[in-house]
Amino acid sequence: MIEKHIVLEDVDPVVFYGVGNVNIQIVKALYPKLRIVARGNVLHVIGDELEMCALEENILKLQSHCLKYNSLAEEDVLHILRGEKVRQDGVEGVVVYSVTGKPIAARSGNQQLLVQAFQENDMIFAIGPAGSGKTYMSIALAVRALKNKQIRKIILSRPAVEAGEKLGFLPGDMKDKIDPYLQPLYDALEDMIPAQKLQEMIEQKIIQIAPLAFMRGRTLNDAVVILDEAQNTTIQQIKMFLTRMGMNTKMIITGDTTQFDLPRGVQSGLTHACQVLKDVQGISFIRMTEQDIVRHRLVTRIVKAYNKYETDESTDKN
Repeated sequence: MIEKHIVLEDVDPVVFYGVGNVNIQIVKALYPKLRIVARGNVLHVIGDELEMCALEENILKLQSHCLKYNSLAEEDVLHILRGEKVRQDGVEGVVVYSVTGKPIAARSGNQQLLVQAFQENDMIFAIGPAGSGKTYMSIALAVRALKNKQIRKIILSRPAVEAGEKLGFLPGDMKDKIDPYLQPLYDALEDMIPAQKLQEMIEQKIIQIAPLAFMRGRTLNDAVVILDEAQNTTIQQIKMFLTRMGMNTKMIITGDTTQFDLPRGVQSGLTHACQVLKDVQGISFIRMTEQDIVRHRLVTRIVKAYNKYETDESTDKN
């Protein structure tokens, strides 16, 4: 008889144990020679040494499955513990899986180019209209790199530029004022990482979400760094951000050059950077269009209508 503590790493214990601890009950039933007690993210196990070795091996397989799919169904637990083939979803090119187990993959040609560019370059500019998936796919790529232990942290940033509202009039402290600007980033992460695990990662600074101004003076190593809404940066701001890049770091800069919230007369740092850096080796530029929009079909029609109106207005002025 021996005793061992098996620590569950990288997975949410709530997801791993299942609703009503059904998954751990299955494990106990299939290993009757072991006494297994689950507390938090630790399994306390007492019993036969050979049985325990077999259990440890299968717990690692269960963890890998849970980490990949963000879910652990009862049938998957049974298949893994019995050494049977686990279900396959049949979707090609999956980047990560959502918290519901849904595969997240490129849904357009330019989204696929973004996935390829991430593999081949350390800095990518993804430019396109609202709803084209540039931010969501970028975060998915960052989450995959973190899960695969290719990096140690994810850093997400946005310029805190008012789109009609004034920051000072919002209620609360500075965090309360800033969080609304960063909410789209939280939304994407909540789709891909279980809530409890995400909160732990934010508290441990494995995932950092901050306004662009907070990047000054930092050197960002071993990370995927994403700057969202980059069209609302000034030339000085985006230069400051790009030069934060450290070792083993990838940067993705996303933006929509048709939507600016900068004061009148201030040039966008994103459009300026695209001109300055267009011939720099190691930097990839992905240009998304209205054909890449994956939101409600009305979003595509709205973008087309605005593009037509602006084109017609420009023609009339000339």
